[in-house]
Amino acid sequence: MLILIFHTAAALCFLTVMTGWTGVALGSLVFALGIAAAWDRALLRSRRSPSGIEIRSSGEAICVFSNGDSAAVEAQGGSAVTRHWVALRLRSPLRGSLLVASGMLPVESFRLLRLWALWGKLPGVAQQQLPVRL
Repeated sequence: MLILIFHTAAALCFLTVMTGWTGVALGSLVFALGIAAAWDRALLRSRRSPSGIEIRSSGEAICVFSNGDSAAVEAQGGSAVTRHWVALRLRSPLRGSLLVASGMLPVESFRLLRLWALWGKLPGVAQQQLPVRL
């Protein structure tokens, strides 16, 4: 909704500042750009929208797109991993980035993604468990 609100506000600014057909054309184009951006970025409806992140046991993470393609991802490190979001870099010819917010995943899945982004692996059970004494 914020994408549409800001693009609508920008279109109205063009309509108030510019007169004639140029203002209407520019305002319409900015509004149409807002609809396209919301469709692609916010609603994740385009063919190149991510549909999932698969973290393999080897520690490698793969981003799967809606069209069936996939690309390896890596954590950006530093302040890119917080309790509110995880920023990932796509290792593909597109060289894009992916921002995963905490509300986009269940709590446990987001926690595991954060752990992977910080340490490069998921928590697991040790190879040699100590015997349990009751």
